[in-house]
Amino acid sequence: MNSFFARRYVITGIFIILCLTLLVRLFYMQIIDDKYLLASNSNVIRKVIMYPARGPILDRNNKILVQNEPVYDIIVTPRKVKEFDTLEFCKMIGIDKEGFDKRFAKAVKYSPYRSSIFEKQLPARLWASLSERIYEFPGFDVQPRTIRTYPDSTAAQFLGYVGEVTDRDIEKSNGYYRPGDYIGRTGVEKAYEDLLRGQRGVLNQMVDSRNVPKGKFANGAYDTVAVAGERLQSSLDIRLQKLGEKLMKNKVGSIVAIEPSTGEILAFVSSPTYDPNLMVGRERGNNVAKLYDDPYNPLFIRPIQAYYPPGSSFKPLSALIALQQGILTPQTTYFCAGGYWAGNHMVKCTHHHGTTDLTLGIAGSCNVYFCSVFDKLINEHGGKQTEATFTDWKARVNQFGFGVKLGVDLPHEGRGNVPTALHYDNIHGKNHWRASTIISLAIGQGELEATPLQLANIECTIANHGYYYTPHLIRAIGDKNIVKKEFTSKHDVGIDPQYFEPVIEGMHQVVQVGTARGSMIPGIDMCGKTGTAQNPHGKNHSLFVAFAPRINPKIAIAVVVENSGDGGTWAAPIASFIVEKYLRDSITTRPSGITPEYYANANLLPPLPGQKPAVKPKVGADSTKQQKGDTTNKPAVQVKAASRKNKKDTLLRTLAAAQIKRKDDEQ
Repeated sequence: MNSFFARRYVITGIFIILCLTLLVRLFYMQIIDDKYLLASNSNVIRKVIMYPARGPILDRNNKILVQNEPVYDIIVTPRKVKEFDTLEFCKMIGIDKEGFDKRFAKAVKYSPYRSSIFEKQLPARLWASLSERIYEFPGFDVQPRTIRTYPDSTAAQFLGYVGEVTDRDIEKSNGYYRPGDYIGRTGVEKAYEDLLRGQRGVLNQMVDSRNVPKGKFANGAYDTVAVAGERLQSSLDIRLQKLGEKLMKNKVGSIVAIEPSTGEILAFVSSPTYDPNLMVGRERGNNVAKLYDDPYNPLFIRPIQAYYPPGSSFKPLSALIALQQGILTPQTTYFCAGGYWAGNHMVKCTHHHGTTDLTLGIAGSCNVYFCSVFDKLINEHGGKQTEATFTDWKARVNQFGFGVKLGVDLPHEGRGNVPTALHYDNIHGKNHWRASTIISLAIGQGELEATPLQLANIECTIANHGYYYTPHLIRAIGDKNIVKKEFTSKHDVGIDPQYFEPVIEGMHQVVQVGTARGSMIPGIDMCGKTGTAQNPHGKNHSLFVAFAPRINPKIAIAVVVENSGDGGTWAAPIASFIVEKYLRDSITTRPSGITPEYYANANLLPPLPGQKPAVKPKVGADSTKQQKGDTTNKPAVQVKAASRKNKKDTLLRTLAAAQIKRKDDEQ
């Protein structure tokens, strides 16, 4: 009897264990492991991802810079794939058998039960021929989406480009992105990714055994609608952008133009550039590889990443700091005999300017004058206080946006460089350096480095008599024209407005009678400053900064042309064409005879190792060579010391006769 009951309990226990095992297995299959659910659902429900159109980007006058065009991705669910004519399928979508096997293995690795992208961005013509026969290839389907297209093929570095997401992108997005999605990689596309990308939608379709749609699942109760990305209106003026890229063709450098009253960037030229349409489509990978291999680095965003010594363009800023400190007045004079002795070495000047005041010091770009001012600034509290005084000077320079990031709405902005006292302590030893040691800073050389954006922003500050707005490229977001608050706040640089006029007068004289006289625009009072950025690797860089008109300025600009010499020869004429185009929408005949065509056709690309230098176009009637009756290209005339009574008239006449191509910085 006991044995019978014992067997009964054993048998009951076995049945209980079996039932529990089945229940646990069912729980695992239905709740924990979703592959069976996916497999069953995929037999009757097909989730179609509805990719939103990425937001368009317009210029300041609502001209389209980038928009979208439809393409089609081939997607595959490996579990559903059955035998079919593989070679015919490969032929239809333009791949080989090896490519097919590679793509299919990748899809299986991702998930046998989930759909993934097999081939990307088929154009509409390919999809048209494939759509009628897609049922012949079980497991494969087509998913519509859009890609970027650039009607004018311009502003590549400003707009940036999109690329396929990486595993890191997916991880950082907390699952928002999926393999095969696209994300902004550079430029505005990256800076405004959250606004441009929109929101994906999902369409749940019922399908039969042949994968033919049979209507919406649950009458669309679980569908979500795709939301298009926001429209962005940029501050860019496409007229200026096109002209700038034309003028900078076959040159290395950049152009940045800003509206001083708002901080809106009008032109953002980085040269050499590339056609942004190369960064989309099925050949994108090959195109990117070629751009990376280009020795002139067109992917480098020069307006915010390239560093240049500001050269003589720094002198107005140096004067403003000295005026604010009380070290200098507009009437302060220094005598220039052709050079300044700083300790045991001489800083040469371009002329024997004689007795020179502030305005003539700027107009004549007198190195002696500004070395004298800098020496007095740094020695204001005595030689023993050099480090503290220099640190204060550096802080004032930083206030202008030198050596700090300005906060432009683009990724990877450089900060330039204003050296610290510690930098000189490490080189010369603590308390073992003086103003004469670092005298090159007085004329924008030495360790000073700035981006073209910073150089243009300085001109905004001078044009505004003491303040600037954060430079930015997007002026409105969406239909409501939202403007970011950080772009509407003034940044005061700590200089009283009264000190700007004598500096501006000097910059006006630079264009009227000085080193940029050949770039003077009839009827427009442009104030500017030429500069020469020293280049240890070859010919110096041509640099010019300016704003116009003098009263109520509308545009500030910085132009850098690498390996081309002094600022008056190349950078100044290019800047003047941009300025006039913006103010008049036309370019008039200049007294100097210069024309945009000459500068657009010139090839100034620095030679590569083992390559002969590019042949420059012959100088003709439209060049900077001397014209009949034009004295702007006569040899530079040395200015002898004049009496105080006729000093100004003598120097102005001398400057008017000076050669346009004269270098205005020290060697």
